[in-house]
Amino acid sequence: MTGTTSTSAWEELVTAALLGTDRRTPPDAVLTPGKDAPAALLDAAALHTVRRRAGLLPAPAADRPEPAPHDARPRLPMAARRRLAQLLADRSAPSHAGGRRGTAPDLTELLPQWLAVANEHGYQAPPSLLPALLDAARARTDLRPHVLAFAGSRGLWLARLNPEWKFALRGASGSAVLPDVTDAEAVQRLWDEGLFAERVALLAAVRVHDAGAALALLTATWGTERAEDRLMFLDSLRTGLSGEDEPFLERALSDRSRNVRATAAELLSALPHSALAVRMAARAASCVGLDRSGDGAGGGAVTIAVEAPHECDADMQRDGMVPSPPTGRGERSWWLGQLVEAAPLSTWPARLGGRTAEEIVALPVAEDWGQELHAAWCRAAVRQRDAEWSRALLGAPAAPPETGPGTSSLAERAKLLSTLPAAERAAWVAEFIAAHGLSEAFQLLGVCAVPWAEPLGRSVVDALDIARDAGSYPWSFSGVMGLAERCLDPAEASRLELLTATPDETEGASPGAGCYWSEAFQRLVSTLRLRATMTAELGGTPL
Repeated sequence: MTGTTSTSAWEELVTAALLGTDRRTPPDAVLTPGKDAPAALLDAAALHTVRRRAGLLPAPAADRPEPAPHDARPRLPMAARRRLAQLLADRSAPSHAGGRRGTAPDLTELLPQWLAVANEHGYQAPPSLLPALLDAARARTDLRPHVLAFAGSRGLWLARLNPEWKFALRGASGSAVLPDVTDAEAVQRLWDEGLFAERVALLAAVRVHDAGAALALLTATWGTERAEDRLMFLDSLRTGLSGEDEPFLERALSDRSRNVRATAAELLSALPHSALAVRMAARAASCVGLDRSGDGAGGGAVTIAVEAPHECDADMQRDGMVPSPPTGRGERSWWLGQLVEAAPLSTWPARLGGRTAEEIVALPVAEDWGQELHAAWCRAAVRQRDAEWSRALLGAPAAPPETGPGTSSLAERAKLLSTLPAAERAAWVAEFIAAHGLSEAFQLLGVCAVPWAEPLGRSVVDALDIARDAGSYPWSFSGVMGLAERCLDPAEASRLELLTATPDETEGASPGAGCYWSEAFQRLVSTLRLRATMTAELGGTPL
């Protein structure tokens, strides 16, 4: 049978199989006396399949890949290796039906913590588990930094062989095995020839050792880098940002990419003595000042007067201001917010009568500009990592959020908290929970250091216990309970044993709520104990 005839016969068989023998009669050569059409079709298909496979010519052999690079990091202890395999296998397990999770720990949610501690110890990833690790990172972007650091150079080597893992070849700043940063020749070679992920990691490492040398690397190739790469490289300057970076960032204000220009302006505004910060301070100060018309005997209180900008000129746009506001925002308030956000916070005590940040935030603001002004100060405090202003804008944790001095937005409060030392952050959130309960605390808990400090952990558990005694269903607190499983100190497990018992149902309680709470606390205790076991297996500090 010729190749053309064979191909034609195969296509006829496929067509008959797709349409069905009732609608398309198979070729006469297929039909066999005494055998019905479907059976004859299947027999012919089997015969033709063998014939087609036997007639295939072998393709030229592809070049063998280079051997995987050596990973000199220590191997995982056997118990930890088995635990990792268990965590990765649980990733594809079916979710709990009906929303009822039972008392078993959620292993998927423990994987990020396991990876973080393994990376702290500098372990290498088991080669046999690299595919599962890369699959997990492909499915969950939050895992990628930890997975790629753990996978190391072998992970990058493997990712080159599978298009589904191409994400690992970009942005994996912790995954490359880097040369000695004092070896100028090796550094230059990797910078010129390395993958983007390796170059980002190299730039970060060189910057820690010698900020000037890192800036020289970046400057030399800046004009030839792609816009998205320039943005990532520029973002790496956040670490160790100093006045020495200002000339380079000033030049980046004229970059052809809008995102690069905006990032350069943001970084310059975080340098309080930069020329851009001085320009923005002058513009902001011309818009915000004291109104003393009511000051003095028999007069009213001193207020902050605001005169928002009337235009956003070319110089303001070059300094990173966006002229067009989002839908629903007025132009002048949009411009004012950007000016105040970019101005150094040191501008305001001198501008507003030598007052402290707390005194400034407490001043009334004329003509309903207070919300806009305080929101911009919140963004400035976060950008400039100014703890004093963050404390002033947060106010007392026991005060109702809507009457606080700076902002009632929980998202903004969480960002402000991130600028405070870990112990102070935990104490503030603990007081907030004691005063307001858990319903508004989820975002605030997310910025607290893990494991939670004892006062914060105790405050969360006490609030959960109060909710249980009130007869509410635990589903309303599932987010906080999930955080507690991952963030409470494992040493709390013994103290929580008392809460695993099923409480008596009280009048007015939701039917069956006690059983659900018992399950939730049993799961919490078992998760904390599993975390302690995982820590021991890795030989590290508590998760």
